[in-house]
Amino acid sequence: MAPLPDYRPKQMSVGPLEAEILNIVWEVGSATVKDVHDRILADPNRELAYTSVTTVLRRLTDKGWLACDKKGRAFYWRPLLSQQQAQVIKAHDQLHRFLAVGNPDVVAAFADSLDEAASEQIEAIAKRIQAARQAREEQ
Repeated sequence: MAPLPDYRPKQMSVGPLEAEILNIVWEVGSATVKDVHDRILADPNRELAYTSVTTVLRRLTDKGWLACDKKGRAFYWRPLLSQQQAQVIKAHDQLHRFLAVGNPDVVAAFADSLDEAASEQIEAIAKRIQAARQAREEQ
């Protein structure tokens, strides 16, 4: 089970183009504007200005998703979280929003409406939670 990272971006929400560019940076690990721009334009049906990529990379840096390092004359953007860490944070936030409803009847009604596969998944999650709690108590 992946632990909840200590670091969190300042702003969790990202738009569709931001998400696409963030995914590219996650794939390559560290990228210049040209690297990202070339990757997007590899699709012959896409058009995107080089300056738009620069703007989005800067916006992702301001939001706390990326860091920018200067190497020589080039700027390289790198992720501050792995893709898995971002998924853990997002899932954690979604679960907290769901549980913030605070009404056990609403949560129970939701659980009752799940199909068998989802119910089995919830049971597996509950077992992992119990195992993690037990492991913490034994430390």
